[in-house]
Amino acid sequence: MFRFEWGGEMKPRLRILTMLAPMCLLSLPLIAQRDNHSVAFLKGWIVEGKVVTLRGDPVHGARVDVQPLDSAGGLRNTVTDLQGEFSTEYSLSDDTAREFRVELTVTMQGFLEAHEVIDFEGTFSPVQVTLREANQDPNLLTQADLISRLAPKMKDLGASDGLSVKSEKDYARGAQEFLDRKRPDRALPFFMKVVKRDVTCVACRTMLGLAELDSSDWDGASRNFEQAVGEGRKDPKQVRPEPLLALGVMESWRHEAERAAGWLAEALKYAPNDSLALQEIGRAELQLRNWATANAHLADAVAAGASPEARLLHVQALLGVAKPEEANQEMTRYLDGQDVKTMPLRVRQIWAQVQDRQTVKATYAKVDKQVERPIYDSIVTNWTDYLRRTTPELKGLESDEDQKLLEPILNAVGRNVSEFFRNFPNTSSLEAIHQEKLKGRGKGGKQDQKFQYLCVTPTQAWGPGFNEYRSTLSGDSFPSRGLTEGFMVTSGFASASLVFHPVYQSETTFRYLGRQKVNGRDAHVVAFAQHPGQSHVYGLFRDGQNEIATFVQGLAWVDSQNYQILRLRTDLIKPLPSVELWRQTTEIDFSEVHFKSIPEGFWLPQEVAVTVDWQGRVLRNDHEYSDFKVFNVDSTQKLGKPKELAETSKEGSGSQKEQ
Repeated sequence: MFRFEWGGEMKPRLRILTMLAPMCLLSLPLIAQRDNHSVAFLKGWIVEGKVVTLRGDPVHGARVDVQPLDSAGGLRNTVTDLQGEFSTEYSLSDDTAREFRVELTVTMQGFLEAHEVIDFEGTFSPVQVTLREANQDPNLLTQADLISRLAPKMKDLGASDGLSVKSEKDYARGAQEFLDRKRPDRALPFFMKVVKRDVTCVACRTMLGLAELDSSDWDGASRNFEQAVGEGRKDPKQVRPEPLLALGVMESWRHEAERAAGWLAEALKYAPNDSLALQEIGRAELQLRNWATANAHLADAVAAGASPEARLLHVQALLGVAKPEEANQEMTRYLDGQDVKTMPLRVRQIWAQVQDRQTVKATYAKVDKQVERPIYDSIVTNWTDYLRRTTPELKGLESDEDQKLLEPILNAVGRNVSEFFRNFPNTSSLEAIHQEKLKGRGKGGKQDQKFQYLCVTPTQAWGPGFNEYRSTLSGDSFPSRGLTEGFMVTSGFASASLVFHPVYQSETTFRYLGRQKVNGRDAHVVAFAQHPGQSHVYGLFRDGQNEIATFVQGLAWVDSQNYQILRLRTDLIKPLPSVELWRQTTEIDFSEVHFKSIPEGFWLPQEVAVTVDWQGRVLRNDHEYSDFKVFNVDSTQKLGKPKELAETSKEGSGSQKEQ
């Protein structure tokens, strides 16, 4: 049989700014009695702080090794508490501890090891240790690529760069250790001496930041890049694009695309033809779904001689501006005769998106021409039959042909949908499914099942959307029961409102119809139809190994007070004869859900009905959702390791996703 899913954008999302956490060394005088009865003064050094992730979340259970440098005192080991905090104390004699330097090494399973060198000379300086996840996002520039592109530009500096004669030797030795011998940890002392002498040397401090980054000191690198930018802003003669570019890339690693684009735009002011800056701002604009802007920057990056990565990103931008033929040509240039089957997974995925887009354009060419006509002609031409078929649902509608309310309604709904995807926590719910065969082979067959349904925000995600999983109540992975018995699998309804997200509204035609009562609530009724050739949100109908993208037209009932979507009905924008899919109707009723640990409410599907007419069979699935809980917070049931719904069976599916 087959499966149909309706899901959210599976890309990549939002990250929280890293919280500044205190990590300090405090000097406390102590007095000790020696055996010869003379009095000696001791200094007490308290090493304390906090370990956080790139998102600013505290890391509990991280091992912190504290190793004093250039002074007495042995290695100490401690572990962070629930708040990610740790503390240890050293007491050293005054004559051996005039200065106190320590190296912190922080390790935690699932994260890269982090190092921090703290040089305390009598002044307090708050510090933090930031851990990066071990599995880096393959869609982003690698750390090795960033360093290899920036550091060689600053290998040889002189007086015009702010490097003094006294610092030339130290800088040369540091550059040799860093670039030639690949030993960034040994380069650090030399670069540190240089920046102490030549405080205003922007390139020197940037080089130090790159060496710190290479030696796993995220926080030191970030501080030095920011100080380098500050010095450059003070003295235009010393300004350089490299620290701005480095900060932009670091923000992209945090998944803060908007902040990344800001730093990179400033870098381009000083180096407008820098191929790496053009490539990375193009990447950031892609993550922000600013397709046209990304396309312009990436075209410039390719022209400026950027790496093949820029061409691959340009393929994605061309898909974003609905130019699949040009994207295919650029993909051919990128492959340069290589067999796509031998390429990395990311390349194969982008290549598949290009092929899918060309198929979509061919399949929906006629529909796109109709939808692209002026809005009123489009509504009349495409939706007359549709609205006639849905008339029972529009009973009691107070029609209003005036479209002046449409824009404020879409703006308000868009804000709600955006906040929903930005703030939605990982959740579980009880899902009851009633499956029925209404027509065709096995007519009258029924079955009921219950599952634990999970909505999870991916750790590496850009843009709105989350992954939806299903498991049995005992915690086992989702079974394929029913597929071999002639039933269908449907899913992904929590993401059904994506077409109203501000990022995607331009890819859909909307029409205001009027007002109607829904469950006693006054609601605005809005009709909509997707543009298949432009939309990045789409359904996926899968039958065995065959799959096809689906696009919809529909009706939305929007609460006239809070502008939350109360009800959605969607139908195929056109039948799909190639897979004998003649009808696919989804009806969703939403209601507000509150969680114990979160003050605000979320509007989630509570009742869903999906009816499909496929290959002479009519099938219906009814879903009911209840017992909503925040996953891993107030959910107490044992949940097995989930598998993505799209991977639970080879019998077929469909999902609304992003290209």
